[in-house]
Amino acid sequence: MADPNTIRTVVGIIGNVISFFLFLSPAPTFVKIVKAKSVMEFNSDPYVATILNCAVWVFYGMPFVHPDSLLVITINGFGLCIELFYVAIFFIYSDWAKRRKIIIALIIEAIFMALLIFVTLTFLHGTKDRSMLIGIVAIVFNVIMYTSPLTVMKKVITTKSVKYMPFYLSLANFANGIVWSAYALLKFDPYILIPNGLGSLSGLVQLVLYGTFYKTTNWNEDDQKEVELSNSKSSKSDV
Repeated sequence: MADPNTIRTVVGIIGNVISFFLFLSPAPTFVKIVKAKSVMEFNSDPYVATILNCAVWVFYGMPFVHPDSLLVITINGFGLCIELFYVAIFFIYSDWAKRRKIIIALIIEAIFMALLIFVTLTFLHGTKDRSMLIGIVAIVFNVIMYTSPLTVMKKVITTKSVKYMPFYLSLANFANGIVWSAYALLKFDPYILIPNGLGSLSGLVQLVLYGTFYKTTNWNEDDQKEVELSNSKSSKSDV
């Protein structure tokens, strides 16, 4: 019979692979943004929220906070880098109002992380207490990350269109939540189990919405608007 620690390590590696693709899954969206030189109706909130989430989990996985958590550090370190890259693209192709919102959010996140690290290392001297504090904080921000698509889901329901809810991101969220929940159950870790259980539920809801409203989505809506705008300009120039 396989050793539980070995099974957990294998599941963690699988979780790293799935999380890797989860972080890369929005790439087609950003290719579209770069080509259009506009963020269009895409929302930066999920990516800004994920930056803080990854930063907290990297800190959680440190040996002086929660030992034997290398797999947590590796994937969230990668996630932190890729999410910063995504937000940079949003910043470049957004108007000033959206840029200001991103700047304010990132400053608040940086201040929060600095305070969290200071309090943890100054006032808590054992890994058990440090794990509890950072674990609770990680749960809160993981929940924020998984619920940040709620604004997009609301738009999907009201417009009956899934054009601005990337399918592969929803699928990767669901698979990621399932695998990391299994990882947490093998060596019970409630700080990993709770947010990833919610994450798998959030991903499932998004997939259900995608299946429900896929047929009612007008995929050429932007192209039609561009044609209408072009025709309008031509008419004005003829006057």
